[in-house]
Amino acid sequence: MTTIKRIEAIVALGEFLKQFSEKGEKQSNNQLNERFYDDLSDLIRSVHFHNGWFTEENVRKALTEISLSLDHKLLKEWVSIYNKNFSENIKPKRVAVIMAGNIPLVGFHDMLCVLISGNIFIGKLSSEDNLLLPFIAKILIAIEPDFNEYIEFTSGQLKNIEAVIATGSNNTARYFEYYFGKYPNIIRKNRNSVAIITGEESVNDLRLLGKDIFQYFGLGCRNVSKLFVPKGYKFDTFYQSIFDYQNIVNNNKYGNNYDYNRTVYLMSNHPSLLDNNFLLLKEDENYSSPIGVLFFEYYDNTEELANRLETDKEQIQCIVSNSAVFKNAIPFGEAQCPKLTDYADGIDTMKFLISL
Repeated sequence: MTTIKRIEAIVALGEFLKQFSEKGEKQSNNQLNERFYDDLSDLIRSVHFHNGWFTEENVRKALTEISLSLDHKLLKEWVSIYNKNFSENIKPKRVAVIMAGNIPLVGFHDMLCVLISGNIFIGKLSSEDNLLLPFIAKILIAIEPDFNEYIEFTSGQLKNIEAVIATGSNNTARYFEYYFGKYPNIIRKNRNSVAIITGEESVNDLRLLGKDIFQYFGLGCRNVSKLFVPKGYKFDTFYQSIFDYQNIVNNNKYGNNYDYNRTVYLMSNHPSLLDNNFLLLKEDENYSSPIGVLFFEYYDNTEELANRLETDKEQIQCIVSNSAVFKNAIPFGEAQCPKLTDYADGIDTMKFLISL
């Protein structure tokens, strides 16, 4: 397949998936609907029985972001960055992609990169997210049957592979490095995202920050898990601004985590614990907070904080802030809206794949 042919098929997939986005509507003229519309609708509504974190709302949110990115212009602009390194005559490499399962379809971007680059995708799915991606791959193959030779899923041992992309925790990364170190690889570890509040934010800014905190129940590496606030900052306006998210605690899995962590902190008499009955704020120097908890830390000035974050950049996925002091900061509300070039851990996946 030529790059153009691959892009056209992927654009058609995006048009189909757009119907299942948060504001999507069924399009009577989509030829794929007869075969796939009802089955995908049922899967979106029922996948939470397999994984309680994968609510219909969260699955549709993930499909919204995917369908927006599968735009013809955006895909062509993305590929054009690497055009001088693309070859239509390369021998495809068999690339194993070991996926996380923390949020719905979190591994889709890796699959997209492998396929766009002309390589063969060998997917090893997390048991937490092993239903959605194979179904979407099935639709893509129906659009362009040649993809059947480029897409495989396996639950067993990875064999006959030539490169590896693996996402996991710091512990599993050691395992990945031991077993796959002999192959060209990208091995991702734990990362978290942070937000910087200066005290000049509007109520709407803070409401949008709530989106960065609570989408996908805070399970994504792009979710904000820690706030940096100026010394003396009062959290009243922050709590008022995120009040619309109060119903999150009604999800059993989130609610159980919130109750458990509140009990643990109260029993330990933690001195700086704040609580609004659906989110705990705990002063803590660490970046990775438990579900239902948001760590915070006071800072003296933004320049020193920027230096601190630069030093700790290997632990940070993205920074959310309106302040120009922080390079490449993402505006409030857009942490979970990555662009095609927003690669996990800042490692250019496409550059890696086309250099194989």
